[in-house]
Amino acid sequence: MDAKGCKHIILVHGSCLGGWYWFKVATPLRAAGYRVDTPDLAASGVDPRPLQDVPTFRDYTAPLLDLLAALPAGERVILVGHSFGGMNIALAIEMFPEKVAAAVFLCAFMPDCTTRPSYVLQKFQEGNRQDWMAYSEMEPQDAEAKLSTSSMLFGTKLAREKFFQMCSPEDLTLAISLMRVSSLFLEDQQVQQPYTQERYGAVRKVYVVCTEDYAIVEEFQRWMVENNPVDEVKEIAADHMVMLSRPGELVQCLQDIAEKYA
Repeated sequence: MDAKGCKHIILVHGSCLGGWYWFKVATPLRAAGYRVDTPDLAASGVDPRPLQDVPTFRDYTAPLLDLLAALPAGERVILVGHSFGGMNIALAIEMFPEKVAAAVFLCAFMPDCTTRPSYVLQKFQEGNRQDWMAYSEMEPQDAEAKLSTSSMLFGTKLAREKFFQMCSPEDLTLAISLMRVSSLFLEDQQVQQPYTQERYGAVRKVYVVCTEDYAIVEEFQRWMVENNPVDEVKEIAADHMVMLSRPGELVQCLQDIAEKYA
């Protein structure tokens, strides 16, 4: 709740895109009386920095961390991370657990409290590398040796068939036109210590499984829940870009979570 008594929801985007893609969700939530923020992470969306100027995962997450740091004392938010955004909200929770009423992992990577943050990313790569590498458009963006080896840019074929298969052609066209080079910051997260049970582990968590997700498939989403049990699991029959393909169902889901946990 913020100082005016409004429930506050922060929506965090995934790799290569930006806060813009929440527009079909943020608009009705605001109309329903919620305060909604959709920050662009560093070198994402309209943030002017190139990825070369964002050397660490914490630097990449800084806009979200700054937003939480600026909240008035006592204000607590519903923090929603989509896709790789789950990694960003995990760091934010570890740093500001007192400011998070509940964390929502929306078909998102979700680390645990026993392994390094990179663990879930490495497990994902082990099971999906050959499948994803078949999409030759998704390649490391390191031609000048200035970027992390885990930098990437999603190609049109991968986006259409694995991420946006239930979205409209217009939404896919918009997303392709706005994509930017991003990174998993894998090397950086491999040297970070596990998040603590006392901070990250103490915040209530909801995992929203998207059952038609071909990017982070349902089986892997449910494995992450088994690996790091949460307070509640919800389901939406949607692709990876649920906020574009099934916005109404996602809005209702987030309203239910906000009313229960905020």
